[in-house]
Amino acid sequence: MSQHLDELQEFHWMMDMLQTVDVGIVVLDRNFTVQVWNGFMESHSGLLPSEVRDKTLFSLFPAIKQDWFIKKAKPVFDLKTRAFMTWEQRPYLFKFPNYRPITGSESFMYQNITLSPLTSATGRVDFISMMIYDMTDVAVGKKQLEALQVTVSEAQEASSQSDRAKKTFL
Repeated sequence: MSQHLDELQEFHWMMDMLQTVDVGIVVLDRNFTVQVWNGFMESHSGLLPSEVRDKTLFSLFPAIKQDWFIKKAKPVFDLKTRAFMTWEQRPYLFKFPNYRPITGSESFMYQNITLSPLTSATGRVDFISMMIYDMTDVAVGKKQLEALQVTVSEAQEASSQSDRAKKTFL
């Protein structure tokens, strides 16, 4: 009896962790129907798990290009391999508003996405997990660094032109 209680407690902790982790977790079946929608997704989308469960990702988020996403997910289902989408390739999959006070300069959340196979006891992959990472701070930092590099480069170029003009004048 004690072992069953311990297992139940451990399961409860895991479920609590999935709901409170600062990463979006979505589980999709082969028809791209939502099976799991964690607290991160609820918080950023404004949609409750009960509102999205058993609905297709594409009916919930029509802006997601269905053909592109299916092509991205196919090897995850068929080859049991992970797939990645980075904010540099595509700024976001879900156009969530940016709620970060530090990086308030951006109107939406930049995201990295990982698709992972969920293998059953029989070895078949009928479900995939999608993990959504908020990369807004990183994206803003990189954009600021690139802007600074352009400014420095322009200042150096202006200085070089000024030096050349002085030498020509002399």
